[in-house]
Amino acid sequence: MQVLSVKMAQPTTRQAEVLNKLNFEEFVEKLGNIVEKSPMVAAAVWSKRPFCSLQDVHKAIGDFIDGLPIYGKEGLLRCFPDLAGKLTREGRLSADSTGEQRSAGLFDLTTEEQTNIARLNSRYKEKFGFRFVLCARLNKKDAILAGLKTRINNSKDEEIKTGIGEAKKIC
Repeated sequence: MQVLSVKMAQPTTRQAEVLNKLNFEEFVEKLGNIVEKSPMVAAAVWSKRPFCSLQDVHKAIGDFIDGLPIYGKEGLLRCFPDLAGKLTREGRLSADSTGEQRSAGLFDLTTEEQTNIARLNSRYKEKFGFRFVLCARLNKKDAILAGLKTRINNSKDEEIKTGIGEAKKIC
């Protein structure tokens, strides 16, 4: 079976056709990590086939996430790893997450930056009950640190909305 890259700049009809032909188990296997450790997203989106393009797939994922109740959105945000956190340091991130965090410069943090981001991640989780989510592939370490420092002052409702928006970008 052909392996798909769903993170393409120019979605093609051909890739959508390949996805449309997958049975449920194959679809969930291919897209099960489209949202970090949340195969239920792929499982729910499968029933929205046929897709005309990968943009249609992304829209279906976004619509599913937007339709979740607030506790479902919070649960989804809890599935993401800490940026530059323990899993990063131990090399236990998914290949996609590793590449995204590496390109953002999170593998090249100074000791001071690592301590600062760990402290901010901890404060953020204590305040909101879920992890700070930001699309690392669209940011660099300075923007990530600035985002943590700024967003920690938001309300929980603002952070759920912002975090879900970032989660959809990650998809």
